[in-house]
Amino acid sequence: MPYLIAVVALVGALCLVDLVLTLGVVRRLREHTKLLDGLYEAVDLMGGPSGPGAGPAVGDVAGDFEATTVDGSPLTRDLLPDGTVVAFLSPDCRGCHEKLPDFASWAADQDRSRVLAVVDNRSGDPADMVSALKPVAQVIVDSAVSNAFGVHSFPTFLQVTAGGRLLAVAPEISRLPAGSPA
Repeated sequence: MPYLIAVVALVGALCLVDLVLTLGVVRRLREHTKLLDGLYEAVDLMGGPSGPGAGPAVGDVAGDFEATTVDGSPLTRDLLPDGTVVAFLSPDCRGCHEKLPDFASWAADQDRSRVLAVVDNRSGDPADMVSALKPVAQVIVDSAVSNAFGVHSFPTFLQVTAGGRLLAVAPEISRLPAGSPA
């Protein structure tokens, strides 16, 4: 009987050590996630990420694109009104889902014709994002528009001139210049 008690105590101690180590790993993973999320915040918010192919930068001109909004309206780079804010979102992006309510709230106070939401359709189901954004913005579900603007990370918010020249690049709608369209 004393051997059985010793074995049970040993197994219990091993389980306790395993639990402590597992909690330590989970804590470190959370710290690393915060660090990785912070990397995007450290980007030059007005100029976008640096380096070739890193993404759009102020002064870049979007490539030509032809798309149709979910309302059925055609849209091209040349049809964008001056001062349009373009949001690039992806259905499988956690940050996009976190920032979606703030963006939708901001967009509700804007001229809908000057707010464009591009939902990338490479992965995930865009239906929830489209339904949240359709009342407050023009919505396009197409990865080709993301490619035309050179957007590779989500979420990304841009302010563009008529003709598609980038005036500002930011990871959050609140980081765009105060002169955003009203």
